[in-house]
Amino acid sequence: MPTEIIFNSITKNLPKHLHKYIVKQPYNNYTAQNQAVWRYVMRMNIDYLSKVAHKSYIKGLKETGISVDFIPKMEGMNRILKDIGWAAVAVDGFIPPNAFMEFQAYKVLVIASDIRTLEHIEYTPAPDIIHEAAGHAPIIANPEYAEYLRRFGEIGSKAISSAKDFEMYEAVRKLSIVKEDPNASDIEIEEAQKNVERLQNNMGELSEMAQIRNLHWWTVEYGLIGELNNPKIYGAGLLSSIGESKLCLTKKVKKIPYSIESANQNFDITKAQPQLFVTPDFGYLSYVLEEFANKMALRKGGLKGIKKLIESKNLGTIALSTGIQISGIFTKVITDENNKPVYFQTTGKTALASRDKELIGHGINYHSEGFGSPVGKLKGINLAIENMYPKDLEAYQIYEGKEINLFFEGNIKVSGTVITGIRDLQGKIILISFKNCTVTHGETILFKPEWGIYDMAVGKEVISAYAGPASVHSFESVGKISKEKTRKITYSKTQKELDSLYKEVRNLREKNAVNIEVLRDVFEKVVLDFKNEWLLVLEIYELIYNSKKELKKEVLDYLNQLQKLSKYVNLISNGIQLLKK
Repeated sequence: MPTEIIFNSITKNLPKHLHKYIVKQPYNNYTAQNQAVWRYVMRMNIDYLSKVAHKSYIKGLKETGISVDFIPKMEGMNRILKDIGWAAVAVDGFIPPNAFMEFQAYKVLVIASDIRTLEHIEYTPAPDIIHEAAGHAPIIANPEYAEYLRRFGEIGSKAISSAKDFEMYEAVRKLSIVKEDPNASDIEIEEAQKNVERLQNNMGELSEMAQIRNLHWWTVEYGLIGELNNPKIYGAGLLSSIGESKLCLTKKVKKIPYSIESANQNFDITKAQPQLFVTPDFGYLSYVLEEFANKMALRKGGLKGIKKLIESKNLGTIALSTGIQISGIFTKVITDENNKPVYFQTTGKTALASRDKELIGHGINYHSEGFGSPVGKLKGINLAIENMYPKDLEAYQIYEGKEINLFFEGNIKVSGTVITGIRDLQGKIILISFKNCTVTHGETILFKPEWGIYDMAVGKEVISAYAGPASVHSFESVGKISKEKTRKITYSKTQKELDSLYKEVRNLREKNAVNIEVLRDVFEKVVLDFKNEWLLVLEIYELIYNSKKELKKEVLDYLNQLQKLSKYVNLISNGIQLLKK
């Protein structure tokens, strides 16, 4: 990660595996037109959203240091966000959902550093700084909502993905990139769109991650709040879209009471949403989140949880009833006649932990080729090993130096010489190590003496299964970086000339100086060389709005002429109406 990125008291707590997603905000790359796009959207939003957004929005803009006149700098936002216990980092477009939510769990707002083009000023399918900074940041100034976001991140980052989820993420990321790239061909956009649609139609049963991503979309991104027939806006996707923020409150968009059922409602990032969900208040969001969490493998564990991890083919963790946690890529589970797990297996680098802290000597270097262990009770013995006191362990001949055969329910047999055991802080035995050990399931050999020391996790049941490692320090390479990078726009000589005109007008406004000669010169160049350029003309009109000069009429007449083109009519009309106010 670039050394010029400075960590503060909040971001320094981020685990190392999240660092790879952070980029340096390319502030010097923002053009004068980019700044004008930001300013236009913010002025429109504040005027309109002050009436229809949740009351926290306008107040939050001030509390989070978001300015109307210029794109915010990450350093400036962080100085102000720290007062409410949050921070912000810049990233390159969409990042994987687990990583996005893990940032959130650490109270760090992820901000895509690019900004939408003028062609997509009303709405962009790609995450951009308008959406992130002006959409997400203001609402987190509300303490109840901020806690919902943090808790959502904490739970969401543990959701188990399917093997297809990352493929879907990559497809959506590419579609958002090519749609926002003015140099992308129609064929490239069409192919990316078809790929997303193909995957959407073949995802099968929704994974936990897909479901919780839906919950996130219908609340954090596209949520409405209040009365069903007269809701307010709080979702960042709506707050940052000057087009959809108006459409969403009309009768064209169906309003549905928010509930856990929204977890099964998919969405299309490239289109306006046909229905939205309305929560009565922010507190109800947390209620539904907990309702969903109670259905997750995180809290259910069991055979279903292990199978979800196996199907995901990603790094995950199971926790046994003793509290010992096993993190790795799970590849096998053996069940008994009652369909209960009696043995599990990981392949490749594995780490053991307790209370989210790696057990000393049991990291990925030691367990580099995987880990397997029985689960359950010993056959014919009601007292589980985890509940045995030292005298009980001695009575059942489970003590150091003793050669022993342990027969577990489910036909799992562990034969070897006990070396030692590891206990937790309460004295409960959580791991027993053997030498000269053989582990079998019936006639099938699961572990041979020549493989070395056999470490057996102790636990009568799997109480939790979730994505990611137990200890954030065990695996530095958690998560994948997309190969599809956000495309940096290459500007032609003509586009650079236009931007220089934007810069001239911006300089005049910042100096609070109305130089009619300069403005006339800029206006005439626009009319002559840049057909259909409306935003720069509107900025000129704003500067001379209170002037009685002839130029004012000429500019207004030109804007009225541009309004005859349907795609500009609302953009120009709204800009003029705002000046009249």
